[in-house]
Amino acid sequence: MECIYCKGHMEKKTAPFSIQKNSYYLHWDAIPAFVCNQCGEVYFAEHEVDVIQSAISELDRKNAEFYTPDLSTGQKVAKVGRKGFYKR
Repeated sequence: MECIYCKGHMEKKTAPFSIQKNSYYLHWDAIPAFVCNQCGEVYFAEHEVDVIQSAISELDRKNAEFYTPDLSTGQKVAKVGRKGFYKR
């Protein structure tokens, strides 16, 4: 496999992946990937992309359950009860 940027050779390794979205930060230290041995460009295979997208979708869904809009300010606030966080 050849890097589309520098035409270097792509090697099967692992690479980190991070995303900051809405009110959370998600990071993996080592996801299987193809990494260019010349410029360091990272390509993830379709399966890894599907897993990443699935995890992000699930976090978005859980995040929507965890936070609820405060109608007086329009800001999102966590649902907290006397015993800590709870799900409505």
